[in-house]
Parts: sequence; C-alpha cells; structure tokens
Amino acid sequence: DMAEPIQQLTRNNNPQERQSIPFTLIQRKEKLGDLLYEKRQYGKAKWACIKMKEKQYEQSICLGFMKLMRYICEQNSSGLYLGITVPIVTIVHTNEAQSAMTQAVTVAYYLPDVLQDEPPHPFDSDIIIEEWPATIVYSR
Repeated sequence: DMAEPIQQLTRNNNPQERQSIPFTLIQRKEKLGDLLYEKRQYGKAKWACIKMKEKQYEQSICLGFMKLMRYICEQNSSGLYLGITVPIVTIVHTNEAQSAMTQAVTVAYYLPDVLQDEPPHPFDSDIIIEEWPATIVYSR
C-alpha cells in the first residue's frame, strides 16, 4: 500500500529539496556537547494535520505519518508531489486535567511556502488543512 509513496519519496529524497520551516530559536538544550532538544517558535502558517488514536502511541504516529505521505506524494487535488518540509510535527494530547497522555496524537505537515495561499485538498477526509497561529515546537 505504501510502495508508491515510498518510491516517490526516494526519488525526491535530495536533502536540498527539503524545505526547513522558518523558525526563531528560543532555547537550545545540550548535554556534553550533544543536542537534546530545541525550543522553537514557528510563525502563523497552514499545516496538513491528521489525528490518530490507535492502541499504541507509536502506531498512531506511524499511521498518521503514512497517511500524510500519501497526501504529499500525489494523493491531493493537484496530483503532484508537494515536497518535504522538516520537521514533521507530532502533537501529544493529554486528558482534561493535563495529568496524563491520551492515546490520541496529531501528526502535522507544514505546507511548503509556495502552497501556503492555496493548499491542495487531500483525498483522505481524515486529513484537514489548518491555519495555526504562531506555535512553539520542541524539536530533537
């Protein structure tokens, strides 16, 4: 099922073709010279998002990512490969008391700059295009 998207990604997997999302570095945490994480602020932008709720957290992330890859690799209203932006963001959801993680995660793909004004529509109805306000992201 994923053979075509993976082949498309492999054909288009030149690091220079990956668009890094513009951000402002807020904090950088290192230990013994190794980067542990960065706290970044991304500007207002449109993202393709999918919320998954599988039994295992990792399974939700993988399935969400694969669905987004189908959207990126031609399963969209333009019929074109959209290009990769990095990072792909995973949002972990918590219960109402914010005391525990839930099984739900959102996997999100920043739409490349050239698609921000008119993003292609996904064929998968589980994927929605959202405009996020300026957002804080922890990256590792």
